[in-house]
Amino acid sequence: MRALFIGGTGTISMAITRLAVELGWEIYLLNRGNRNAADLPMAVLADGTPAIKQITADIYDEAEVASKIADLQFDVVCDFIAFHYSALERDYRLFKNKTKQFMYISSASAYQKPLSDYRINEGTPLANPYWEYSRNKIAGEEYLMKMYREEGFPITIVRPSHTYDERKIPLGVHGKKGSWQVAKRILEGKPVIIHGDGTSLWTMTHNSDFAKGFVGLMGNIHAIGESFQITSDETVTWNQVYQSIANVLGVELKAVHVASEFLAAVGGPFGYDFTGSLLGDKANSVVFDNSKLKKAVPGFCATTRFDQGIRKTIENVLTHPELQEEDPEFDEWCDKVIEAMERTKKSILQSKS
Repeated sequence: MRALFIGGTGTISMAITRLAVELGWEIYLLNRGNRNAADLPMAVLADGTPAIKQITADIYDEAEVASKIADLQFDVVCDFIAFHYSALERDYRLFKNKTKQFMYISSASAYQKPLSDYRINEGTPLANPYWEYSRNKIAGEEYLMKMYREEGFPITIVRPSHTYDERKIPLGVHGKKGSWQVAKRILEGKPVIIHGDGTSLWTMTHNSDFAKGFVGLMGNIHAIGESFQITSDETVTWNQVYQSIANVLGVELKAVHVASEFLAAVGGPFGYDFTGSLLGDKANSVVFDNSKLKKAVPGFCATTRFDQGIRKTIENVLTHPELQEEDPEFDEWCDKVIEAMERTKKSILQSKS
């Protein structure tokens, strides 16, 4: 079986590439060839050729890509880096006669906000007025379903939620440079911001678990024309997320709870916008029902509990300095927000005395 992955070395796609190769797939990676290549497995196929083959090209150069895949046919094509429906229009032109299945990475953030029911399945309406990213994903889904209905383009839509790997600590509130600065604050005994009161429900999915569901849908006749969410069945609160991180770091968690609406209103440093990522996503309580996936992929089970997965992530980040990108602007912003909260609290208490 042969698959083409557009991207193939990101948080989600790296785990899928590894598992697909382990299960005997021949994988073509189409990207610019400059990211995480050293982390790819060095497996070979039965004929002695490499299981992973590189097509070095810019997907946004349609003519170049068309030339390089001219003599190839695929069982599966997946675009991991399509963020606008125009990219899917290009993909349709490139692959409409070259694949038996086209898989699109959408997002669970596309589900309607605010939610009418915290229990989410594939029948939950798609609508997110808070986040353009999610609306673009919805538009992509709508375009592909149109191509499936009208042209028979064999599509499968996949909706991940908060998926993490060994290279990045998953959090709710962080700056543009990622989550290391929050971990650093915890290590240094500084207070850290948790959105809301920290009791809203959330789901963290390790990328190795996500890969099991995704690869199970590859080449699966029951997946054509369908959408699937792939998440863990475990539910945690944000307080538990941050406490688990502090436990691994071996220090006390000093949490400061700040309303999501307040964070969205003030924004982060350099104009970082929390409206979409919080009000349109992480501030909502969600519990995912993966029954549809389990019917299509019998035996699917996410086995990495969050407190186990985050330990592996943090241990890896701590031993790789290149993953520890500091963000002094975000650090200063945290201090300002926390100071403002404390100042307001003191002012109100003083007015009562």
